[in-house]
Amino acid sequence: MGMVLSETDREKVDTSPDPAFYDRPRFVTHVDDAFLERLTALYADLLSPGDRVFDAMSSHVSHLPDAEFERVVGHGLNRTELAANPALDEWFLQDLNADQSLPLSDGAFDAVLCAVSVQYLQYPAAVFAEFRRVLAPGGVLVVSFSDRMFPTKAVRAWRTRSMDGRADLVCEYVDAAGGFGTVEVVREQPGPGADPFYAVVARRSGGPKKPT
Repeated sequence: MGMVLSETDREKVDTSPDPAFYDRPRFVTHVDDAFLERLTALYADLLSPGDRVFDAMSSHVSHLPDAEFERVVGHGLNRTELAANPALDEWFLQDLNADQSLPLSDGAFDAVLCAVSVQYLQYPAAVFAEFRRVLAPGGVLVVSFSDRMFPTKAVRAWRTRSMDGRADLVCEYVDAAGGFGTVEVVREQPGPGADPFYAVVARRSGGPKKPT
């Protein structure tokens, strides 16, 4: 597993512990409705009924399509938000900048989702290696992002890059994790004032997606 970010790259303006920053629930969405509709449509294209889904760095909503999934596990930093998310069958709290090891079994999921949160990871190669570990062979990783963020909590490498540069950075995270085959970048730039839609979609190597 490679190291993608230098100590300077991973710096944040606000160096206080992340759990303290996220202690107060924020029942808001951080991107516009068009972005969220496009994200749900992308999930609908990539996920199948019966899939086992891990929604990393989640909140009070997961933006999943209307389908019956076998199991949806959420992760985040705010207990109130996660408890209010109707899509989650179960959830847990963990600061991935303090501890990158997920309490999840190898190959336990058909999809790992990370929506508009990747910019806060200080040790992304280690986290993405865990995403790969918990994915079944042929499983899909979907990392979506826009130009919105909490700027004091985003890492310097993210703050200083263009949107295309950020897409390249997420692809570097995938490459550093190893074990992924195909990697696709979805780039859609809507009209003036709208949030750009970006997603990196990667398939874990080793087999076809679980039959439905």
